[in-house]
Amino acid sequence: MKLRLLVLVTLLAFPLVMEGQVHPFPPGMREAEQLSNRPEKPPQVTAKPQPADPAQLQRDAKELASLAKLIPSEVEQLKAGQLPKDLEAQLKRIEKLSKQLRREISP
Repeated sequence: MKLRLLVLVTLLAFPLVMEGQVHPFPPGMREAEQLSNRPEKPPQVTAKPQPADPAQLQRDAKELASLAKLIPSEVEQLKAGQLPKDLEAQLKRIEKLSKQLRREISP
C-alpha cells in the first residue's frame, strides 16, 4: 500500500519537477528569429498612374467600334465555309483595345 502511494506521488510530482528544467534560449536567438521573419526587400510604392488622354481614349474607342462592326459579316462567311484570314488578328486587336480601355478608365 505504501509502495503504491509512493509510486503514485512520484508519478504525479515528476511533471512538476521537469517543468522547472526548461532550457532558456541562447542569447540573440529571439533577435535572429525576428530578423529572419522580415521581408528581404522593402515594399515598393508605385507611382500614381497618369491620367488617361481623352483624345487617345476616343481614338481607341472608335477603332474598337469599327472592328466590332466587321465581326458579324466575317462570322457569316464562316457559316459559308470561308475563313477570313484576318479574323483572328481582328479579334485579338479587339481584346487588346478593350483591356486597354478598361485599364485606363477604371481607377
